[in-house]
Amino acid sequence: MEALAALLEASALGQWARGSAVAYPVANVAHLLGLVLLVGGIGIVDLRLAGLWRGLPVTALSNALTPMALGGLVLLAGSGSVMFAADAGPMVGSDIFRAKMALIALGLFHALLFRRLWRRRMATWETDPPLAGRLMALGSLSIWLCVGALGRLIAYV
Repeated sequence: MEALAALLEASALGQWARGSAVAYPVANVAHLLGLVLLVGGIGIVDLRLAGLWRGLPVTALSNALTPMALGGLVLLAGSGSVMFAADAGPMVGSDIFRAKMALIALGLFHALLFRRLWRRRMATWETDPPLAGRLMALGSLSIWLCVGALGRLIAYV
């Protein structure tokens, strides 16, 4: 993994990300925007699924906000790749970074599992939200908030 990190740092992308006065700061701001879109979109849906705002229709809310969250995820991946390329060697050695990557994988798996288990039964959440699904929604929100917190800690630890 260290060899791949060194190659990425030495690549044109890594050199540009480190050498440009604007590349890293713009990627950092884009990363923050991506996090806001992801957690803002899926977080609101998760809170609704967990039982808040019962007057809002689950399916309509999910249909409206999930694409925004997915857009945030794409923005996070792109901007995160630029920031990672600038400093790949130290990142690969960081326990915080590795924990963040593991939580991202868990969050993506969790989202796919949630969709598989509950997508067809989403309409029933309007009247009878299942406890297991509600707990999964809170788990999703917790995972993505922890990913964001770990991302911020990378700069300080």
